[in-house]
Amino acid sequence: MQETTGAVSGAVITFFSTASAVGKTLLSCNMASELARQGARVALVDFDLQFGDICNYLHLEPQQTVADAERSVELMGDAFDVRECLATYRYSGVEFSVLAAPKALSEAYNLRTPILRQLIERLRVLYDYVILDTTSMFSELNVAMLDLSTIVTFLGVVDFIPTIKNMKIGSETLKTLGYQEKIRLVLNRSNAKTHISLDDVESILGQPFYHILPNDFQAASQSIRDGVPLVLKSRHTDLSEALRDLVARYTNRPQDVAFDEEAGPEKTSWFDKIFH
Repeated sequence: MQETTGAVSGAVITFFSTASAVGKTLLSCNMASELARQGARVALVDFDLQFGDICNYLHLEPQQTVADAERSVELMGDAFDVRECLATYRYSGVEFSVLAAPKALSEAYNLRTPILRQLIERLRVLYDYVILDTTSMFSELNVAMLDLSTIVTFLGVVDFIPTIKNMKIGSETLKTLGYQEKIRLVLNRSNAKTHISLDDVESILGQPFYHILPNDFQAASQSIRDGVPLVLKSRHTDLSEALRDLVARYTNRPQDVAFDEEAGPEKTSWFDKIFH
């Protein structure tokens, strides 16, 4: 890992929702992969402290976790290098760092928000992008992370009325907290079988979706079984293309040639972080 030479901090992109099982982990893994494929230095952080699944999705077995990182900060202070607690995901020449969720459920209850915030602040100095996967609640930790974020991907699905209700409450709460400018409302599994129209949902929410991702349960499930994010597979799917399009919108950089598993990542320099 090379050190950064300037004072510019990396972008923090947080995946948040007011409903569970909407695809936050799948999307965060794919965004980290696509940014890394394009040459960025990326750290993916699992802040679903009790039931984090990033390492399961990526088939990683980390030696250390965020719990170890927090203890090290307490013991060593500024002398601690957070990279000592990171695992590395590698696939066909693409790699990025992962800060894993605690291995033991009991550890999750003892982690303190101020120290976890310090960890993210340290990571954003070392990486171009820090991708955060969070729980589906307005917890103290999540609000602290929303405050740090450059972009908040507020993810929803259109399946049941209670889910849409929670999405509306969440959207209004984010506005109340002053995060309106950084929110990107993203719909996942858009073409899943449902009797609720997209127009009705956008009318209820009072705003259109920033980006829409199609439903592809088979491709997503196979990706998790393989431990390979969709954007790193040579086989094109509507979902993988939509994921690449989302990254292109976030970086304001047109989507380039799709990944070739045999050729590996393109050899280009990291691009400017320009958000719109």
